Amino acid sequence: MDTALMKSMLADYGAHTLNGIQRYIPDKEPKTYLYNLISEYPNRGGKGFRPGLCIAACKAFGGKEEEASHSAVCLELLHNAFLIHDDVEDESFFRRNKPTLHESTNAAIAINVGDAMQVLGLYPLFKNREVLGDKVAMQIFLEVQHMVTESVEGQAMELGWRKDNTSTLTEADYLRMILKKTCWYTCIHPLRIGAIIGTKGKINPEKFDRLGYFMGTSFQIQDDVLNLVADGEKYGKEIGGDILEGKRTLMLIHLMEHCSPNELAGILQFLSIPIKQRQQAKAHEILEMMHAYGSIEHAANTARYLAGAALKEFYTIFSRLPDSEDKSLIETIIIYMINREY
Repeated sequence: MDTALMKSMLADYGAHTLNGIQRYIPDKEPKTYLYNLISEYPNRGGKGFRPGLCIAACKAFGGKEEEASHSAVCLELLHNAFLIHDDVEDESFFRRNKPTLHESTNAAIAINVGDAMQVLGLYPLFKNREVLGDKVAMQIFLEVQHMVTESVEGQAMELGWRKDNTSTLTEADYLRMILKKTCWYTCIHPLRIGAIIGTKGKINPEKFDRLGYFMGTSFQIQDDVLNLVADGEKYGKEIGGDILEGKRTLMLIHLMEHCSPNELAGILQFLSIPIKQRQQAKAHEILEMMHAYGSIEHAANTARYLAGAALKEFYTIFSRLPDSEDKSLIETIIIYMINREY
């Protein structure tokens, strides 16, 4: 499958999911600072990996798109709620080429909208009972419960590192954090949930854990690389924002491990300053150090290696299934993750 067809299928599944989200937004007050804002982030577009992987896995294993609809809506609502809260926690300025919600309103309103999206994301799981039956619906509920727990634990790890200005992290620390923060909710559980639906609960979902881990980690590392080197207009977020925010990306960890003691002291001094007082010039200096020490090249190579591991896992799991567009879609997403430019 070529990239254009992949993006077209993801757009179709995304549009289907967005229509589902609209049906769950109450048509009542307060609208201006709550219900009208819930569709703000979903309407800005996105890659649609999470609902796309869920629906594609469901169909690849013999299910129908409408059977996965409620679960896809839940995943996308929770994802966008996480984004709103992440943007507040990171003090980010832009999301998908527009001001972040807390910048266009304020932090209190943005947090409340994110809270509302999390609450609204629960009802589709209840509606799953009507389509899938109680047993499978309960299984998916527990999948989502585990997904959210892992995600907030991973976020706590990263926020704690930034608060404590930690400088002794290793690549293993980063990979453990990304497994929790990114992999479970970006790839592992969307695949698991889709396959559970497609097989009517007759599959062991743990068989997707390695595949989803390799996919999610490759995706996140590549995303972090693009934050430093991508075209800002295409990428949709401020370039170099991760450095200004002090995120312990693989590149920053690699740089801290390999730079001189004096350089490390300068980096830590920069990261001890409140985010909005950090100077872009110093962030650019740190970026140049990442290039000089091969930190960005190391991260990009790691992302490619992990994507290769993901492909191997994909062929192991999916080779027994009949060929289909949805099976090819998952394969193409893996390949796209390391070749994308935004």
